[in-house]
Amino acid sequence: MRALLVVNHKATTTSGRVRDVLVQALRSVVDLEVEHTRRRGHAASLAEQAAADGMDVVVVLGGDGTVNEAVNGLLTRHAPGRASAFAVVPGGSTNVFARALGLPGDWVEATGVLIEALREGRQRTIGLGRADDRYFTFCAGLGIDAEVIARVERARHRGDIPTPVLYLRALAGQYLFGTARSSARLTLEQTAGEVDENLATVIVQNTSPWTYLGSRRIDPSPEASFDTGLDLFGMRALRLPGTARTLTHLLSRPRGGPHGNAVLRLHDMAEFGVRADEPVAFQLDGDYLGAREKVRFTAVPDALRVFC
Repeated sequence: MRALLVVNHKATTTSGRVRDVLVQALRSVVDLEVEHTRRRGHAASLAEQAAADGMDVVVVLGGDGTVNEAVNGLLTRHAPGRASAFAVVPGGSTNVFARALGLPGDWVEATGVLIEALREGRQRTIGLGRADDRYFTFCAGLGIDAEVIARVERARHRGDIPTPVLYLRALAGQYLFGTARSSARLTLEQTAGEVDENLATVIVQNTSPWTYLGSRRIDPSPEASFDTGLDLFGMRALRLPGTARTLTHLLSRPRGGPHGNAVLRLHDMAEFGVRADEPVAFQLDGDYLGAREKVRFTAVPDALRVFC
C-alpha cells in the first residue's frame, strides 16, 4: 500500500519527535512518502497530486484546517468516493474531525489505532458537507462563531496559544463589543421554497459535535452524523437573556439539544442556502474564510473513505 504523509510542522502539538515516531510506525505497514506543508493551501496541492498519482491513502498530521485542505485536494480531480482513502493523526489544538471519527485525542494512541486499521484494511465511508464549491468535514458557520474564530486567529498571529480560555475570552469580547446583537442578518432558503428571514447566526454541522471546549463536547445539533445530511442550528437574535439560556444549554447538554423560541434547528437536510443583508463572517471547519453575502450548502453522501 502506497501512502503519503502530509505534515503541518506548525500544528499546535506537532514536534520533531512526533513526526519521527509517526513516520517509523507508518513505514512498518505502508510504502510511505513524506511531505511538509510550507504555506496555507499547500496541503490541498499535496493531496491533489497524491490522488492523481494513485496513492492508496493520504495521512495528515495536523489540525482541522490541514485536514480540510487535504480533503478538498483529494476531491479536486475525483468524484466523491473515488479518490484515495484518507487518515488523520491529531496534531492541532482541537482536532474535532479526528475525535468525531472516534480516534483518541492523544497522537500516540491515535497512531496505534491508525496502524491497526491499515494492517486490517479497516475503513469507513463518510458523508461530507459542501459550502458552494468547498467541502467541509464537520462544520461551517455564518455569524458570531466565525467572528470568534477570526478574533482567535488574530490572537494566534500575535503569539497567543489557542486554549479554551482564549476562545472563551474571544467569545466574550466579540459578543460584548463586536457583534450586532439585536438585528437579524441572515435568511434561510430551503429547496422546497420555505424562507426564514429572522436569523442572527447560523451553524451547519456535518457531524457531532460542533466543537470541543477542552474535553467537553459542544453540541448545537447532537443528531448530526457523517451518515445523514446536514443539520442546521440558528439563533433568531443574540440578546443577552436568550443567548445566556442557549449557552447554558450548550454547556449542560440537555437531551435533544438546545431549544427555545429563539432557536431554530433542522435535521438531515440535503440542500439549502443562507444569504445575508450585508457581508457576514464565514468559517469552515474552524478556519475563517472572510465575509460572505450568500452560501449554498449541500450534503454529499459517501464522499470520503477513511481509515480509522
